[in-house]
Amino acid sequence: MEATTTRSVTRARMGSGLAVTALLLPFGGYGLARAGVAPEGTPIALGLLSAIVSFVLLPALCEERVPFRHSSSYLIAHTLTGERAVDLNRITTVWLLTTFSYGSVYRTLLVRDAHGVRLGITTERSRRKLRRAIEKADANAARGAPRPRVSRAARAHLGLAPGRGLVVHTVLAFLLLTVSGSLYVVAVLRLGRQ
Repeated sequence: MEATTTRSVTRARMGSGLAVTALLLPFGGYGLARAGVAPEGTPIALGLLSAIVSFVLLPALCEERVPFRHSSSYLIAHTLTGERAVDLNRITTVWLLTTFSYGSVYRTLLVRDAHGVRLGITTERSRRKLRRAIEKADANAARGAPRPRVSRAARAHLGLAPGRGLVVHTVLAFLLLTVSGSLYVVAVLRLGRQ
């Protein structure tokens, strides 16, 4: 299982690196345009393409895809970057990622374990398994074991807390996505005009 964990971490870092590189492409295009190697509109074209690819790709990099397997202590799933195995007995953080598309809200529980493996949980079966693991960790914390950090919104989505945190989280996620996307487009458009 240790080899799978190492491969999972390496693939995750490589996938995240590609997504960040895609977001930074317009700035490279700006440098090439200033040097006269590329046309002046290169940053705008790269920026719009990069924004679409990155905002779609980033959340999907670690999301579970079928087929997936469960064991007594591991949640193993295929992702875009390969197979990942999260140790449910050594969860360190759980937080909720909310995205929007065509009037729908999509929620992914991002789980990270002590090995640094990250997995986006989207299926009901995996959510039940994660919920049991968090309840077990909470019970063990009463006996002095370390407790994983679970966001209020993730607890609400799992049914471990009142749902009010989920409403606030959804509004903040929408505002953050809208503002960050707008600022990125403005920055790319300014680069294209210079």
